[in-house]
Amino acid sequence: MYPEYLVEPMRAELTKVGFEEMKTAEEVDNALTGEGTVFVVVNSVCGCAAANARPAARLAASNEKHPDKLITVFAGMEKDAVDRARNYMLPYPPSSPAMALFKDGKLVHMIERHQIEGRPAQMIAENLIGAFDQYC
Repeated sequence: MYPEYLVEPMRAELTKVGFEEMKTAEEVDNALTGEGTVFVVVNSVCGCAAANARPAARLAASNEKHPDKLITVFAGMEKDAVDRARNYMLPYPPSSPAMALFKDGKLVHMIERHQIEGRPAQMIAENLIGAFDQYC
């Protein structure tokens, strides 16, 4: 676990643009099992989350066509919520950061850490926007 004062600014990068934080497994279940589209960001303290993932998520979320819900879980903080979100992302292995799009409770698009590292935020956002345009 990281000190809350350390991660609060990283949480705020997403929550200030409309992402809802999931802190329990039950919250994740409620968000991911209904109808509609849900975009999940597994947030992290790592450099690629700061430079690439969070900026890409913010850009994509501002697209005209976007998911019904925007949610986030924070790796290294709320273990049960993160584990539950990752369970929905199977068969993809756990990674942080990661991004997933669900439609009607089914995983339809996934971006893993290795697809985030070393790629500009704009490129990742364009990938997400393509998925949003297709599924949302």
